[in-house]
Amino acid sequence: MIPAWMLIPFVVMLLCIAVLPLIPHVGEWWEHNLHKLYVSLILGVPVGIWLCVNGMSHELMHQMIYDYVPFILLLMALFVTTGGICIRGDLKATPTTNTIIMAIGWLLASFMGTTGAAMLLIRLLISTISQRKYRVHTILFFIAIVANCGGLLSPLGDPPLFLLFQKGADFMWWMQNMLPEWLVTGALLLVIYFVTDLYFYKKEPIANIRADVSGQRKLRTTGLINIFWLICVVCSTMFINSKYIPAMGAHDAPWYLRLLREWAYALIICASWLTTKKAVRVNNNYSWTPILEVACVFLGIFATMTPALMFLENMKETIQQMISEPWQYVYMTGSLSAFLDNAPTAMVFNSMAPSGEIAGLASDPFLKAISMGAVFFGALTYIGNGPNFMVKSIAEQEGIEMPSFFGYMIKFSLIVLLPVYIIVQLIFI
Repeated sequence: MIPAWMLIPFVVMLLCIAVLPLIPHVGEWWEHNLHKLYVSLILGVPVGIWLCVNGMSHELMHQMIYDYVPFILLLMALFVTTGGICIRGDLKATPTTNTIIMAIGWLLASFMGTTGAAMLLIRLLISTISQRKYRVHTILFFIAIVANCGGLLSPLGDPPLFLLFQKGADFMWWMQNMLPEWLVTGALLLVIYFVTDLYFYKKEPIANIRADVSGQRKLRTTGLINIFWLICVVCSTMFINSKYIPAMGAHDAPWYLRLLREWAYALIICASWLTTKKAVRVNNNYSWTPILEVACVFLGIFATMTPALMFLENMKETIQQMISEPWQYVYMTGSLSAFLDNAPTAMVFNSMAPSGEIAGLASDPFLKAISMGAVFFGALTYIGNGPNFMVKSIAEQEGIEMPSFFGYMIKFSLIVLLPVYIIVQLIFI
């Protein structure tokens, strides 16, 4: 039984992410990834020792080796391959142009992952809006539309859907059952973004508009070999798993066999790096900083949230008595996905929901609710989904001053995203 006080390190980790950047001088210290790693280790190592001493080393090992490592390697594979595709150009940053870029990313997200779509287009979008004075709102909507909501239609779109696919869901289940939710959510957010950007576009100083027009450059794409490596990432995700290689899922399978897909990711990362000309990544302003930031921060999150997830599992019967309707699963899964990693959160609530025809899977209405909550609500905070932090980091590297952790929620996610999600839930679930 996990005592409630073991949730304290996880809460402190979240508070560090939210509060430290706001404190004068301390915020500058926090900006360094090495310092983020120090905080993750200071909070995570004692948790790991406590779990091992109390006979829960297996749960810790599973969380860190079989959840954290695949999570980071998949993000890194998508980050490196898409980071090697340089789409250069400077389009006229009108609301129509910006909305089209958003829509393309939204469409791609379910088929190349939210991380892949976000990393492929974020630099083009930043280049396009570089002469604009009002830019922050564009990045915020990009996080919501491309880095989160676009990934609802396939197991490739978002990690929680992939884990549900591994549990036995049909690969096309989300395309067949959640297309209306995906379509309405995306359409609403794109329309809201267009209206918002139109408002700010009319407020732009004339000098900025003229600079934007005169600074236009035609699109030019280099590093196309990485399209092949990106396809390899997608295929590895689809086919290197226990469904197609049963030995990977055997109870006594050695760790290196169970991580066969992750070995493939590592090889793809190396191949992409070696086959991409250095000039391509230089022109793309490529930096390891965003993925290292995600790795350092989520190391602490995964380690400290292990007791939190076990605590939820122990509360299973109580939670089942509290929530019994699909719509309740939308908000419970969603609210926790915003602060925990959405993949294990989806698994916890999948195990709590009434079973469907396939053993290990929730019934259809509950599976829809869990999927919607895990994917959509990951956009409510910077830590709700891995790409959120990466987009934020890249934007800040390009000189865009992003809101703080709480600022993001107060100024954007709670007043823009949450109402949209409530509308979609009321319509469909």
